Amino acid sequence: MDRRLLAALRGCGEGPRVARTARALSWSGEHAALWLAAGLAGASVDRPRRRAWLRATALVGAAHVASMGVKRVVRRPRPLLPGAQPLVNTAGRHSFPSSHAASSAAAAVAFGALLPGPFRLFGPFPPLAAGMCAARLVVGVHYPSDVAAGAALGAATARMGRAWSLRGGGLDG
Repeated sequence: MDRRLLAALRGCGEGPRVARTARALSWSGEHAALWLAAGLAGASVDRPRRRAWLRATALVGAAHVASMGVKRVVRRPRPLLPGAQPLVNTAGRHSFPSSHAASSAAAAVAFGALLPGPFRLFGPFPPLAAGMCAARLVVGVHYPSDVAAGAALGAATARMGRAWSLRGGGLDG
C-alpha cells in the first residue's frame, strides 16, 4: 500500500508546475531551513515575544535532530520506483522518518501556538507544512509512512515543549 500510494503521488510530479513547486518546497525544507528562518523572522518582528519565538524555533530544530537520530537507527533506504526517478537529490540515503515532515509539523504546532485565536489553526503554518509533507511524496524520496512518522515525531516534539516555549514569552501559555 505504501508503495502504491507513493507511485500515485509521484505521478503527480509529471506536470511541470507541480514538479517545480514540489522541488522548491523540498529544497527550502532541507535541514529545516525554511522553518528556522521563519522562526528567526518571527523573533525579529515580534519583539515582545522574541524569547517564545526563539524557543519555538529550538523545538523545530530539536524535531529535525530527533528525526535524524531515528534515521540512523532504522536505516530504511529511500524508495526506488521503476521508471520514475526522484525529482530531487537528497542529503542522505535513509528515508524513515522524513525530517522534512518532522520539522514541518513541529513548526506548525510550535509557531501556530504563537499566533492569535483562529490563526493558530488557520494561519500560514499548517497548510505550508502539509504542502512540504506532500512535496516529499511528489518528488519521490519518501514513502507515505516515512512522512506520517516524521509528522507525528515533529508534532509530538513541539507539543511536549509547548509549555517551555511559551514560558516568559509574553503569552498566556
